[in-house]
Amino acid sequence: MKAVILENFGGPENLKWTEISKPAPKEGEALVRVKFCALNHLDLWIREGIPSYKIKLPHIPGSDVSGEVAELGPGVSSVKVGDRVAVSPGRFCGSCDFCVSGQDSYCSQYGIIGAQGGAGGYAEYISVPEKYLLPLSPSVSFEEGAAFPLTFLTAWHMLIGLGKLRPNQIVLVMGAGSGVGSAAIQIAKWNKAFVIAVSRSTEKLKKAQELKADAVIQSPPQDITRQVIKITGGKMADIVFEHVGPTVFEAALKSLAFGGKLISCGSTSGPIVNLDMRYLFSRQLQILGAKMGNLSEMRTVSQLINLGQLRPSIDKIFPLKDAAKAHQYLAEQNHFGKVLLEVA
Repeated sequence: MKAVILENFGGPENLKWTEISKPAPKEGEALVRVKFCALNHLDLWIREGIPSYKIKLPHIPGSDVSGEVAELGPGVSSVKVGDRVAVSPGRFCGSCDFCVSGQDSYCSQYGIIGAQGGAGGYAEYISVPEKYLLPLSPSVSFEEGAAFPLTFLTAWHMLIGLGKLRPNQIVLVMGAGSGVGSAAIQIAKWNKAFVIAVSRSTEKLKKAQELKADAVIQSPPQDITRQVIKITGGKMADIVFEHVGPTVFEAALKSLAFGGKLISCGSTSGPIVNLDMRYLFSRQLQILGAKMGNLSEMRTVSQLINLGQLRPSIDKIFPLKDAAKAHQYLAEQNHFGKVLLEVA
């Protein structure tokens, strides 16, 4: 089968379009013919050789997959050949206390396909354990099927699972033009929140408004809090949805209402932030970290996608053989929503 493999860590030139053996589904697995695979910033970090992910080379990246069931391994009964599916990207042991209690994203063995959870979707076929297959409605395109799993699961876990978001609360979405940011806008609006979207780009903010963001901020980081005060009449944000890191962290924290929550799933501008602990405890703020979400949350998100209540934003599609160009495009951060690879 055709695939793009990572031969060495470093720049996009290390992604090689090649021919490799097609996987065979084991017991409890189904072989999926990949239609589309979405990119995430995780793909860039994996390619660069981020130390926290111990990747054995050569490696097939790609965490977000949609396609058709092509073959069944022994014992598979919940799907049949030809079924349209998306793939839940998380992998966990299934037997530890966290997994048994339904908190599988806390599992010490938790991994993500295309990262530490096995081969990813930059290939014509991927073998998937049956429980990670998500049915895809005929009303949902394969492009959309690849564009929602990782980002919508992460945003759902942040806002609903950790944030306990309630209707009419105020949500400030940093980096609103990203895949996870655009997902956060939709999920917050689905839950009847008041959403303020932040981005450096006028064009991205226009698209955020198309997703029903109630207000937008294009100010430099030092002016974000002042704008939040103005927009909310001094109420500030109940939840700040954050994945940018040090360039906006201080503004994010100072934009929170008394008792508010800053929830972060990433740090694209760097790993280290400054924190005045006095501000944290005097206002009784919470800082929460999020890594993906649980399989039960993934299934809920999948149902809402199939019902058309949530719909991922897609920016641009590249052919699989141009994965290096897709990486370069994603790194430029001019996209709104998801960047995809068309595989089949």
